[in-house]
Amino acid sequence: MDITTEVRPGANRYVSGEGILQDLPSYFVGFKKISIITGEKSSEAFRKYYRQELHYPTYRYDGTSSHENAVALAEEIEQAELIVAIGAGRVIDTAKMVAEELNAELLVIPTLISNCAPFTPIVAVYRPDRTFKAMGFMTRAPFLTIVDSKFLLATPKDYFVAGVGDTLAKWYEIEGITRRLPEDEKSAYVSLGIACAKAIQELLLKDAIPAIEDLQNRKASPAFSRVTDAIIGLAGETGGFAASFGRSAGAHAIHDGLSYLESTHEQLHGKKVAYGILVQLAHTKDIEEILTLRPFYEAAGLPMKLKELNVLDTSKEALTPVIDHAASTNETFNMVDPAITFDDIYQAIQTVESL
Repeated sequence: MDITTEVRPGANRYVSGEGILQDLPSYFVGFKKISIITGEKSSEAFRKYYRQELHYPTYRYDGTSSHENAVALAEEIEQAELIVAIGAGRVIDTAKMVAEELNAELLVIPTLISNCAPFTPIVAVYRPDRTFKAMGFMTRAPFLTIVDSKFLLATPKDYFVAGVGDTLAKWYEIEGITRRLPEDEKSAYVSLGIACAKAIQELLLKDAIPAIEDLQNRKASPAFSRVTDAIIGLAGETGGFAASFGRSAGAHAIHDGLSYLESTHEQLHGKKVAYGILVQLAHTKDIEEILTLRPFYEAAGLPMKLKELNVLDTSKEALTPVIDHAASTNETFNMVDPAITFDDIYQAIQTVESL
């Protein structure tokens, strides 16, 4: 059995709307042993919006999204029927691993709009030192994901922009992976994943800039809601339908490599992925597409140079940890080009830096 190739669209239930967290207690009906996993900032943001008390044991993750922390939390909780994740990507991924350890259901309340973690059964696993370790596949997707657009208007702009970058990669990665795939080898679900990713790209190019402005004005507009659902829900559907064809490729390989530079640890996931899109496009010689994207990147605030990710030394020696990882056989750049080499990636980075 290879769980990475299975069609796994996402959360069992997805509820999206303005003010829906006020109905939160009704979603706990049927569960007796409930535990909450959150972080310091996530908890504060949630309590500012949701004024009612939740009388359940609450546990803090350590900020790493490591398997070690998840196991420690599971041992502390001991038993639960439902784990409630209140937070952003790393909190949610930690809670997924805890729920897996405890064989519990998972209810996700995202506090930020930044990626598809609230929706999918996939986790980004890091080491305790915050370097990337692996992608993990849980046996169950979240039981329920609650997306309250009014609450999520508190998302800091940088996180929302990072979410746009991470979600935009869905199209460029699946297109890069499948462009040489014969039509007869594209299953119905792979074709659906491709169509979903293209719809995401078109939606973001049309709605993301107005949505960023609406976020800054604290306005729950239709554009803001569409982009929110694209980042959290539709992005997860792409990989859910297309499996390994629709999850990670060159852009995420560059992100994973950048995690080996300590100077990037404070940089948001989606912004590093957005830069990775450009590197992948440079490798596949799609320079015109990079130039087409530049006005969108500039308007959205997505990085086009490594210096915007706090990487000031772009020499081959300084970038060796990044490139070594991104070019490795364990990474996903080889989904785009099975013959990818260290020098290929370095040259692609230099092309992006020179534009």
